[in-house]
Formats: sequence, structure tokens, C-alpha cells
Amino acid sequence: MTKRVLAIGIEPGVADYSTFPQLTPDLVRNYIEAQLLRLRDRGFEVTSCLIDLDAAAEAGVAAALREERFDCIVIGAGLREPKERLLLFEKVLNLVHRLAPEAAICFNSTPADTAEAVQRWVEPE
Repeated sequence: MTKRVLAIGIEPGVADYSTFPQLTPDLVRNYIEAQLLRLRDRGFEVTSCLIDLDAAAEAGVAAALREERFDCIVIGAGLREPKERLLLFEKVLNLVHRLAPEAAICFNSTPADTAEAVQRWVEPE
């Protein structure tokens, strides 16, 4: 059976790039798409869950987690930094823990290393 991955991250259009002026929403979106394609090319089924920074974020993550079973959940670096997002990160992490307790959890460090993050914990069938 093919391993399923849920990739949770901030919608690039709402992210704050003030500390990373070299990044743009289009560039980040391209990185995300390239990583999802890399995972698919390696045999994973991948679902993207890009969330806003408002109250709807939790509902979006919960809906994705309830839709299907995942073998691995990768949480993007944009949810862990800056410090102002700590509460949202904790909410997302607790949703994953509660709704997908058997899934491996991993973290990327940039939008360009998602495939490596997933492959640290699961291999495609």
C-alpha cells in the first residue's frame, strides 16, 4: 500500500517575508510544488494543506486529518517561526497528535527540504 503524506504549511500568500527578503510567495509556492512532486515521484501519495493565519487554520488542518489516514505528517518551518506563531504551531501539533496518533511527524527546515524530512521517517511501499 502506498504511503500517504500530509504536508501542512502556511499559505505562501499570507506569510511574512520581512526576515527573508529573498523569498517571495511565488518562489515559496514553487519550492512547495517541487517538493510535493519529488515525493510523488518517489512513490508517496501527498496531500497539501496550506493554511491561513486566522481561526480557520485549525479547521483546515482538522478537516484534512479527518479525511484520510496518513503515514507521515510534515509540518513546515513557517509554522514554527517566528515566535508569534508558537500558539498556532502548538494547536496544529496537538491536532496531529490527537487525530493521527499513528502517523510519523517530521519537520522541514526550508520549503526546499520537505522530501528529505519525510524520508527520514517513512519510505514508500
